[in-house]
Amino acid sequence: MEGKKMVVIGHSKIWEYAKAILTAILLALIIRTFCIQAFKIPSGSMIPTMLIGDHLLVNKIIYGTPVDIPFTDITVFHMPGLRKPQRGEIIVFKYPEDPTRDFIKRVVAVEGNTVQMIDGKLYVNGAFVKEPYTQHTDTTIRMGRLEPRDNFGPFLVPKNKLFMMGDNRDQSYDSRWWGYVDVKQVKGKALIMYWSWDSDKSFPRFERIGKLID
Repeated sequence: MEGKKMVVIGHSKIWEYAKAILTAILLALIIRTFCIQAFKIPSGSMIPTMLIGDHLLVNKIIYGTPVDIPFTDITVFHMPGLRKPQRGEIIVFKYPEDPTRDFIKRVVAVEGNTVQMIDGKLYVNGAFVKEPYTQHTDTTIRMGRLEPRDNFGPFLVPKNKLFMMGDNRDQSYDSRWWGYVDVKQVKGKALIMYWSWDSDKSFPRFERIGKLID
């Protein structure tokens, strides 16, 4: 009888542990899907605002978020949000040419805005936009429709669309080449940096940890 009792107790403990683990996994999936998601900066397109190796949390509640079938890029429905993205905000979104990939850029124009770049300077609704967060690493100016890096537009941003650009203006592949982002493809707003790793020095960037993202 003692042996049977020990087996029953053992199975009960295993089941309790299993339920706790499954509950934790379920909660993590719910939080990741609807609330907060971690994101790693893979490229230098947002330098100097974000560096390669920065890890950040993305707020998915504020704009709502596309809900996909797990392990696919097939969107089942879109959760309602509190508001739409605004100019100047940094957001994570599905790359329009490959929805399986996530991109991060800054919103430079929203629906109804007229956006234009003249000799590397951004204009929205005809007014020059001061952008202290950007950097230019190339002093040459590129012209023509086939090379829209420094000169394009004016374009009127359609309804429910966003025009995105990286802060590292001369080294960013963005809306200048592949066009607008649909607001339904937006996954969230960059919120806070929780970790940063400098691969060149093999050392954490402690001064960046906890930094709020503007």
